[in-house]
Amino acid sequence: MSTIEKLQEKFLVEEAIGYNNEIVLHNDDINTFDHVIDTLVRVCNHDDLQAEQCALLVHYKGKCTVKTGALDELKPQCSALLDAGLSAEII
Repeated sequence: MSTIEKLQEKFLVEEAIGYNNEIVLHNDDINTFDHVIDTLVRVCNHDDLQAEQCALLVHYKGKCTVKTGALDELKPQCSALLDAGLSAEII
């Protein structure tokens, strides 16, 4: 295996390890679709369509992964979702 192939493999492994956490948003009977969508756009940097699709999945399926990434990046985002009154957790 060449040096470049070894570096590429190392990068792929490090990248995979760094993104094994997810913020899961859970359904509730309190928040409106507009509030959920606006919050996902603001907190998770979703575009409008992505936020709307996540809101629909949460509504019909009960939960949806809304963000993946390193734990230290997800903690403040999950906290912001919780502060906005949404039900979310990091898994």
